[in-house]
Amino acid sequence: MVQSSLTGIGMTSMRTRQRLITRLMEQGISNLHVLDIIRATPRHLFLDEALAHRAYEDTALPIGHNQTLSQPYIVARMTELLLNGRPSLKRVLEVGTGSGYQTSILAPLCERLFSVERIRPLQDKAKQRLRDLGFRNVYFKHADGGFGWPEKGPYDAILSAAAPEVMPQELLQQLAVGGRLVIPIGGAKQQLVVVDRLEDGFVENIIEPVNFVPLLKGVIV
Repeated sequence: MVQSSLTGIGMTSMRTRQRLITRLMEQGISNLHVLDIIRATPRHLFLDEALAHRAYEDTALPIGHNQTLSQPYIVARMTELLLNGRPSLKRVLEVGTGSGYQTSILAPLCERLFSVERIRPLQDKAKQRLRDLGFRNVYFKHADGGFGWPEKGPYDAILSAAAPEVMPQELLQQLAVGGRLVIPIGGAKQQLVVVDRLEDGFVENIIEPVNFVPLLKGVIV
């Protein structure tokens, strides 16, 4: 991949990216490491060429298969919450690879990232993008994301990029003690929820209203 495709020109330039970072800070994102990674990550590469000029808008964008590339604010917020003040994480599970953008933000922050996606064409594209960007600590599974990836757990952090209507017990059971799950929950009305696993159970906190694609069962090849 040539360097110009990474840095971008015009609407994908570093100046344009910095404007996005300024907006994120104005919205309350304060983790400087997360902000630095978002600034350095070429979001335009995770979109079809026709939408690349909109890559650094703070908005969700379509990626096909009725899925979306999450709004940068939500990516930053969920990542910041997942870290929970820690500089990095060891084993992380991502439910919903999608385009691979959220994956690319998480990967520099953890030792190993396990990403599950039910739509194979999306995951295949994401794999190639992440290889091109040099990531070697991401492991992929084509499967129903609601069941997670129990064989690779337990995890000290789990992030879901799709919303189940109720809390998936399978994901809670894959959290290590001291681990944290960040997940949107709900149907027409959704809330971003954080769940911490303690020695004696789980503590759940509602963060803010969100709007995610639903977490669906089954796989698409």
